Parts: sequence; structure tokens; C-alpha cells
Amino acid sequence: MSLDSDVIVDRRRMRRKLTFWRVSAAVVAIAAIAAIGVLVSPRGQSAFTRAGSIARVNIEGLIRSDRERVAALERLESSNAAAVVVHINSPGGTTAGSEQLYDSLVRLKAKKPLVVVVEGLAASGGYIAAIASDHIVAQQSSLVGSIGVLFQYPNVAELLKTIGVKVEEVKSSPLKAAPNGFEPTSPEARAALDALVKDSYAWFRDLVKSRRGMDDAQLEKVADGRVFTGRQGVDLKLVDELGDEKTAVAWLVEQKNVKKDLPIRDYKLAPRFGDLTFLRTAASITLDALGLNGIAHKIEQAGVAQAVDRLSLDGMLALWEPGGTN
Repeated sequence: MSLDSDVIVDRRRMRRKLTFWRVSAAVVAIAAIAAIGVLVSPRGQSAFTRAGSIARVNIEGLIRSDRERVAALERLESSNAAAVVVHINSPGGTTAGSEQLYDSLVRLKAKKPLVVVVEGLAASGGYIAAIASDHIVAQQSSLVGSIGVLFQYPNVAELLKTIGVKVEEVKSSPLKAAPNGFEPTSPEARAALDALVKDSYAWFRDLVKSRRGMDDAQLEKVADGRVFTGRQGVDLKLVDELGDEKTAVAWLVEQKNVKKDLPIRDYKLAPRFGDLTFLRTAASITLDALGLNGIAHKIEQAGVAQAVDRLSLDGMLALWEPGGTN
């Protein structure tokens, strides 16, 4: 009996030691991966301490207000970069975030020659960012435009009625917190939202008109919310030239007297650890290999947040979605 107890105790000790070494190995592996990521990742302004470089800035995905992005672009203003090429691939986002990005790029353009390259999409808020530049280059099949704004909100009033739930509220005035999604939208609330949308739309139209040098007739052709291909965009004055980054650099050389054959270096707008996707994936693989499958599964599930990123946008939107004309 004593022998059996000793065996059980020894097994427990071995399990604890095995778990300890597994966790230790995982921590070491993750730390090593993080260190490699730090070494290979661009370091923002430090990459441009030497004169004679063109900064490549990438604007991708949904656009929202971002103070770190503003600060990064301000650092780029005072860097030794000779010029800036801004690559945009975005369906837009919030109007406030798009306006903030536009203002930052305008300030940057006042200090550095700047050109925009539309990778695949510069729609709605993405196009607001693009017109900060004096020259827009797009591929023939790129999509641009979607000049318009919207205000979206879910309304679950019918669902609540079906399941027998009623939301009570006390508010200071009829339009406070309207619409709230728990009851049908009143005509007064809808009229107030309509006024917001129309005012933001007028701002967007005026911005396009002034920045792209359009008259009223030209503006009417492009301001109905549609997207256009890069080829169409040239004739419609939404785009200046068809091409890619090489085309953009050639424009900088010819029109802004930027030296030919300068190296192009990526300039990160996010902190060096702002995007930990690579680290999360590596950690998941490492833990899985060490037999800690449960932890790995939880880490993988964290990526689900990206699928609902669209739902986190609040307020007025300058956003294009396939299937819509926003």
C-alpha cells in the first residue's frame, strides 16, 4: 500500500515538473519570437534619420479616430524623409476619423512632397484621405469614390415585442438618446438624423469639389454614392493617373524635384507592438506543440474580434460596403 502511495506521489511530482518545463519553454519561445519581431519591424522615424529616403505609409482597413496615427504622422513631418508615398486600401470608416486622417495628411503635405497610390480601394472615408494629396495614382481596376455618408443603427423593437420585453426609460426631452433601437424611430428623430447626414454629406461634397477642382456638373456625376474604377476615375477627375508606386515616384521626381532612385522605406503608423497578430499566432502554435491545446484554442478565439470590427464603428460613417451605395 505504501509502495502505491509512493508511486502516486512520484507521478504527481513528474507531472508538475513536466507542466513547469512546458510553460517555461512556451514563455521562452514567445519571448524569442517577440524579440525577433522587434528586430525586424520598422522603427518609424528612426528609419529616416538619414536623408535621402522616401517614406511609404500604408492606410488599410477601417478608418477611425487614432491619436497614435496623428502623432506618427507628425513625427514624419519633422523627419529627414525626402517625400511620402501614401498607399490606401480602405472602404472608409467614421467621418470623424476620416477627417482627422485627412487633416494630418494635409499638414504632412505642407512639409513633404506627398502622393497617394490607391492599392485596391479608396472609398468614402478612404477617398477623403486620398484627396489630401495633390496627386492620386490608381490601378485601372482599383475602386474609388463612394461620396456619401450614412448613419446606421439596429432596431430590435419587433424582436423585443415578440419575446415580451419592454424597455422603460425616463429622459429629459423627446430627442434625447434617439434613436435608441428599442422602439420605432419617431418622425422627429428621423428628421434630426436626416439633418445630420445631409450636413456631413454637404461637407464631403464641398471637400471633393474644392480638392479635385470640379464644377457643379462634374460633382453631380460622382456624388451619388457609387464607386468607380480607376479607369473611370481619371475621366471623372477622381484620379489623376493610372499606375502604381513606380508611377507615383516618377511624379515626385518630375513635379516635386525629388531625387531619382531614392530608396523607399516603410513607415509604421502603429506602435511597434500595435499589431500582435503574428505574436498571437506564434504563441498558439508554440503552446499547441507543447501540448497545451486548451490555451492555444483560447488564443485562436481572440482573433474572432477582427470579424466584428465593423460593429465597433460609432457615429456618422463614411463607409462603402459591397452590395450598398454608401
